Amino acid sequence: MSSEAREWVWEHSSSRGAARLVLLSIADRVADEQCISWASLSSLAKRTRASVSTVREAVERLLLAGELEQLDDLVGPLRSTVYRMPLAAEAVARARREQQEADGDTAAAEEPAGPAKLRLSTLRRYGIGPREVPESPARVRKPAVPETGRSRRKPAPRRAGNRHRDIPATGTQNRSEPDVNRRYSSGGAAVLPAGEWQVDPACHTWARQHGHLDRLGEQGLQAADAKWRAHRAGHAPKPAAVWAADWRSWVAREHAPSRPGLYAVPGRNAAAPGGMTRAEAHAAALLAALDEPTGSEG
Repeated sequence: MSSEAREWVWEHSSSRGAARLVLLSIADRVADEQCISWASLSSLAKRTRASVSTVREAVERLLLAGELEQLDDLVGPLRSTVYRMPLAAEAVARARREQQEADGDTAAAEEPAGPAKLRLSTLRRYGIGPREVPESPARVRKPAVPETGRSRRKPAPRRAGNRHRDIPATGTQNRSEPDVNRRYSSGGAAVLPAGEWQVDPACHTWARQHGHLDRLGEQGLQAADAKWRAHRAGHAPKPAAVWAADWRSWVAREHAPSRPGLYAVPGRNAAAPGGMTRAEAHAAALLAALDEPTGSEG
């Protein structure tokens, strides 16, 4: 049944970005045709490679769009939150009625077209059941309706904490720019292989502002990136900031395809090559001192 819920997300959901990934992750745990699932924020963050705050915002958007409901009267395995995909449930029920009518089942046409009543007996086999202290009968969380008073949810034990400590509490995913190169680092101190480093929007902006994109062209920039990755494939892992400085230095020295004599040479001018900052120029000089390829060999 989870395959039908996932297919509905792919074909009919209006969600985008992190919200779409979150909805697909929830659909992956749908138990039956009622389209009820369960998940915690930390488990969704781990599965979607997003921060907890990004997942929380994505869930709020899905609730507002009506593609997701949070069933506060139910609790899932490990006291996880229980969700329902109402639009997917309606689509599954409609397809089921149409199939029964096509098979000649006249009783299917007499079934009500509205949402069916939840069958808790079938959900218990998946570890879903009523909360010990229900908030109110048949209550479904709707963020558009303001809530008052103190929450009556039973808090999680203090020792539980965050079960996935490697998931950041906050992040910049799905905001002004993607949060690349962070799943390997904490505070920018950890290291990663050159092949795993991604060209972030800051590097793209740098290449455009300093004329390297116009000088090399889009294909030339991609070729320079491929050469850089090939030469750095066997190098020891380094912090993302070091790889970014090295990549900029490589692009600044790269030959233009139609004008092979035009490239920057570190140390020729007083200013940093290719518009690099002083820290980037220092990192490039340290890498050059290790007799590493400069990018102009090929």
